[in-house]
Amino acid sequence: MNRTAFVCTSIAALALLGAAAMVTIAGPLDPPAGPVTSTYKTLTEVEPRIAINATNTPGDADSLFKITQPGSYYLTGNITGVVGKRGIEIAASGVTLDLMGFDLVGIPGMGAFDGVSATVNSLTNITVRNGSVRNWGDEGVDLGSNFADNSAVIDVRASGNIGNGITISTGCTITGCTASSNTGSGISTSTGCTITGCTAFGNIGNGISTSNGCTITGCAAPFNSGMGISIGGGCTITGCSAYSNFGDGISANSTTTISNCTARINTLDGIRVFSDCLILANMCSANGNGGDGAGIHATGSDNRIEGNNCVDADRGIDVDVAGNIIIRNTCSSNTTNWSVVAGNVILVVNGVGAPAVFGTAGGAAPGSTDPNANFSY
Repeated sequence: MNRTAFVCTSIAALALLGAAAMVTIAGPLDPPAGPVTSTYKTLTEVEPRIAINATNTPGDADSLFKITQPGSYYLTGNITGVVGKRGIEIAASGVTLDLMGFDLVGIPGMGAFDGVSATVNSLTNITVRNGSVRNWGDEGVDLGSNFADNSAVIDVRASGNIGNGITISTGCTITGCTASSNTGSGISTSTGCTITGCTAFGNIGNGISTSNGCTITGCAAPFNSGMGISIGGGCTITGCSAYSNFGDGISANSTTTISNCTARINTLDGIRVFSDCLILANMCSANGNGGDGAGIHATGSDNRIEGNNCVDADRGIDVDVAGNIIIRNTCSSNTTNWSVVAGNVILVVNGVGAPAVFGTAGGAAPGSTDPNANFSY
């Protein structure tokens, strides 16, 4: 066979193979029995939620939009406030409101109205998430005034509101939120709430304020005109930062645990507690900045103050009454390192400076072998 004949034969064979493949891919020519139906999804199946608009969620005399039935709702655009009206009113339990990253913005002189608020007493299971709420005449997000228990606020930015940035009721959670430049507190909660990964800065009130039995983890509270973090009794604060507040950095009532936190250059005390508290492994630096304050200040009894480092304040550790135990702490470069009244369990040793250490051995004993000694250094 010559070259031309071979090429032509090969092309013909390939064409036959392609046709066979097309026949195989095409499938059967006879349609299935029964009526022809659409294979597309309905709009409800694609977006199984309810859009916030004048048709689905019409407002009333004091709200731009009002949710009156349980369900999942979402914004489709920004909302601008109107004088004498809330932004979005929630009047039903079991509501999830997704702001979809949009902005709810109030206007000057609009009166004492919230951006988002639950307005019926004793609602439950409300979630507000993912958006910005700013410049409203009262709270940014208010799920607390009418006791919307077991609710959540997630990934919301609340700023410039005349009231608190975010307010929640009992047994609620706040996660990943930022509250700044609000006239009230940045974040305010009732009893038994959890606040995680939030920032509250530059508020006229406190950064974060809670009632009893709350847990605060991984939060930052800088530059507030009140206290950085102010909590009730029976709370736990872990891994938080309170920086450059005009009041105390962290202030707690009774029976609270404060651990692994940092309180720096607050005008008053870095950490202030009343009684029955555990203050463990915190870093307190340069408190009393522009005012008068201690790194740690206990004003009551039955506190355990352990393993903290307090430096560069008016007083390192300040204990006003008897009946506390103060162990394994270190203080340095405070105007007065220790100010502890009689009747407390405490041993303070002035640490021994060591010569230079280089290599695999050296140094000097710190001045005491007592495992519970406190050291000035």
